[in-house]
Amino acid sequence: MAEQPLKDRLVLVTGAARRVGRAIALAVAKAGGNVIIHYRLSVAGAEQTKNDILEMGRQAWTVRADLAKPAEISQMLNEATKFGVLTGLVNNASVFERMTPTQTSLVEWEKHLDVNLTAPFLLCQALSNLVPEGQRGSIVNVLDWRADRPGADHFPYVVSKAALAAMTKSMAVALAPDITVNGIALGAILPPDKEPPTPGILENVPAGRWGDLSEVQDAVVFLLGGPAYLTGEILQLDGGRHLV
Repeated sequence: MAEQPLKDRLVLVTGAARRVGRAIALAVAKAGGNVIIHYRLSVAGAEQTKNDILEMGRQAWTVRADLAKPAEISQMLNEATKFGVLTGLVNNASVFERMTPTQTSLVEWEKHLDVNLTAPFLLCQALSNLVPEGQRGSIVNVLDWRADRPGADHFPYVVSKAALAAMTKSMAVALAPDITVNGIALGAILPPDKEPPTPGILENVPAGRWGDLSEVQDAVVFLLGGPAYLTGEILQLDGGRHLV
C-alpha cells in the first residue's frame, strides 16, 4: 500500500470520540485522510480527537447526532457535505448491552436495531449518492465475531450485527464497482465500559491475548484504502476466536 493510502480523502467515522472509534479516526488521519468525527454525548472526547488530528496536519470536524433518529442522521449528513466530498465511511458506533431473548424488551430491541443496523443502512445509502462518478468510495462496517456464532447473551446486539454482516455483502454488490463495502469483525479488543468482561474471555482465543488497537487501525485503513478489487469481505480480527 501507499505510504498515505487515504491522502486527502474525506472520511466519516461514527462513534469517533472514544475507544475504538477514536483509534480509527486517528488512523485515517495518519493515513493522509481528513476526518469527520461523529459523536452523540462525548463532546470532550470528540474535541480531543479533533485537536489530535489537527496537530497531525490533517483537517477534522465534529458532528453530533443521535443515530437512533433518522432526522438527526440527515442533519448530520447535510453538515458533513459542507466539509468536502465525502468518499469514505466507517460505521463504528453501536449499542452493546447484555440481555437474553427473554430479557429483551421491544424498546431495547428497537434501540439496538436503530443504531446498529438502520443507521449504517442510511449512511451507506447516502454515501452512494455523494461519491462522484468515477471516484472511489469505500465503506467499512464494524462487526463482531459473534455475528457468525450467536449465543443467548447480548441478544439484540448480536442479531443486529448479524444483519449488518448480511447488509455488508448485499451493499457490496449493489454499490460496485465505484464503492467497496467491507466489514471487520472484532473480537476481544477493549473491555466494555459499563460491565465487567465476560469471565474467561481469552480462554477460547487461539491468539491467547487481547487485540491491540493498532491492529484495528491497520486493518481498517487497509479496507478503506487498499485494493479496490476487495469488496464484500468480512475480515475476522479476533485472534482466531470464530474458529473455536
